[in-house]
Amino acid sequence: MFNSIQTSYREWREPRYTQVVVDDTESQTSSSSSSSSEVEEEKPIEATSLKHHLLTAYLIITTLAWISLVIWFIVLPFFLPDYDSDPPPPLRFWQQTSNINPNSNKACKHIATRREWRSLTETERTEFVDAIHCLARTPSEWGDNRTVYDDFSILHGGVGSWCHRSASFLPWHRWTLYIFENILKDKCGFPRDGTIPYWDWSLDHFSLSNSSIFSPTTGFGSDGSPSAADSVGQGRCVQNGPFTDLRPIIYNHTYITHCLSRGFNDPKRNITGVISGEQYKPEAIGEILRIEKYEEFGKRVEERLHNGLHQGVGGDFRAMTAANDPLFYVHHASLDRMWWRWQWENPEVRLAEYSGKHMFNSTPGEANLKDVLLYGGFTKDVLVERAMSTESGELCYQYQ
Repeated sequence: MFNSIQTSYREWREPRYTQVVVDDTESQTSSSSSSSSEVEEEKPIEATSLKHHLLTAYLIITTLAWISLVIWFIVLPFFLPDYDSDPPPPLRFWQQTSNINPNSNKACKHIATRREWRSLTETERTEFVDAIHCLARTPSEWGDNRTVYDDFSILHGGVGSWCHRSASFLPWHRWTLYIFENILKDKCGFPRDGTIPYWDWSLDHFSLSNSSIFSPTTGFGSDGSPSAADSVGQGRCVQNGPFTDLRPIIYNHTYITHCLSRGFNDPKRNITGVISGEQYKPEAIGEILRIEKYEEFGKRVEERLHNGLHQGVGGDFRAMTAANDPLFYVHHASLDRMWWRWQWENPEVRLAEYSGKHMFNSTPGEANLKDVLLYGGFTKDVLVERAMSTESGELCYQYQ
């Protein structure tokens, strides 16, 4: 398009002339010196005006092209469902299926209790850590030289990316935690009455980076070594704790085997190891819990409590494949606990309250309980209504 405009512009740079044959019969009768026809030179076309219009059109089109590029590469990434402004990876778990898990309204025979990490016994903490190591050694049935633990990172980075910034953010992650918990039990001997623990960040709001969750002996290991070379997500290899031997195979949309990485303390980038705890103060938590409508509540939970920690911890945690870091599961269990608390403030209404845009890439319209939570072939898709109550159907758990 630009070449044709430039060519047209060059063609009109000089005045153009045409030959016109004029029939001058009247002139022949009055003057013998006139020829039977004569070639008369046409007046020059208004070349300056044409050049001006074409140049203006060229500049307008060029400007619009640059604006489009700016929108596509700079503005649009801010609205993609991604912590690190990267597109979701082109992974296997992507297609929508018609294989929907049938509804179940059965009553729970037993309701388990998910507890805060620090309230677990040493044995219970060890059981959870060991089960994660087991998944990280268990080959995936999808092949590609990956493990079942990798499958969850790939799932979250694929179809899971589109539940962010939408109504399905809370139910999709709730159901995914349920799947993860059951796979720990089915494949790795996690106790049948065991549950995913949660991290109550409000206990550490005064100094999140010094939380015992980052303890090398009783937690998930600390930050990446500031003196080490960068790994992924402006993070570095975690040097201590129970997960130093984890080797995730993907970061966002790139297959790259690397060490588990975090990056909340980096003097080279003037990052001082202080993860902001403002959003995690008890009064800030209470403010969110007092929100009346689901759409606004979910938005605040995701934008403040969810995103802040993902960006603050850095490394693997700042990507759509954040499930590379076991911290992902205790963080999201705490987000799920927020929703559980909010629902039980008014269960008659809120156990069925679901509104907003169903998924990030949905066409405009109101979300409803019959919408489908997608798992792209990883497991059966499920209706939103199945994830609304933790104390009925399959879920059967509560929070301490």
